Amino acid sequence: MAVSLGNISGLAPQYAASLLNTIQDVAARLGIETTPTWETLRRDLLAQVNTQRLIGSTVISVTSIVSGLVVVLLYVTFLLIERSAFTTKLANISSDPQRVANVRRIIGHVNARIGTYLALKTAVSVVQGLVSWAILALLGVEFAAFWAVLIGLLNYVPYIGSVLGVALPVAFATMQFADLNHVLLVLLALAVSQFVIGFFLDPYLMANSLNLSPFVILVSLAVWSALWGIAGAFLAVPITACIALVCAEFEATRPVAVLLSRDGRV
Repeated sequence: MAVSLGNISGLAPQYAASLLNTIQDVAARLGIETTPTWETLRRDLLAQVNTQRLIGSTVISVTSIVSGLVVVLLYVTFLLIERSAFTTKLANISSDPQRVANVRRIIGHVNARIGTYLALKTAVSVVQGLVSWAILALLGVEFAAFWAVLIGLLNYVPYIGSVLGVALPVAFATMQFADLNHVLLVLLALAVSQFVIGFFLDPYLMANSLNLSPFVILVSLAVWSALWGIAGAFLAVPITACIALVCAEFEATRPVAVLLSRDGRV
């Protein structure tokens, strides 16, 4: 992926010229008398942008990402250190062996269900990536393997990932091809593959893996993304599934698990 990004940067002037041709073609179809050029586009766009504010927000975003990675690394380090003593803690959590066994059973159940979900989701993501690679390669989109890997990774993010998995390659195709009809063909092919896999294959394989309500998944995606950014988007479903599975094991919290489920069964 790093090599592909470097190659894309090297071909940036070529893509810029192709993108300008596409913009001029659209302008001609819309009946705009003045033909756009990069000079006029820059002037019009920069007139609407506060450069100082843009630079400041970019610096803040980069700083936030770096600080977030440091915090995550710190937490993971301490979790790994604590892992060696977890078995002893679990054995001494209660003097009642039955309660300890029940806790072990719950942890094992959660691990098994989350593991099944991740395995199935990975399989679906691989299929999505391979299908996308075949489509992009067949239609002549450059760096098809790079986009296929990116689409497969975005497939872990519910709903939004599918949209980005289509929008990003199509945006690149807009820069590569001057023919707008070819870009629309790329858009249609990727959208159809996302629809077929997302609405037929994915639900078929995931039917009994987590049993989470689609609305709950959408809300959890918004909440965890707001808290943790990109990492939260990837972890939203596993974290919510853990909460639902643990709540389902206790009578006092079982109603919460029922509300979080898709069909009312836990």
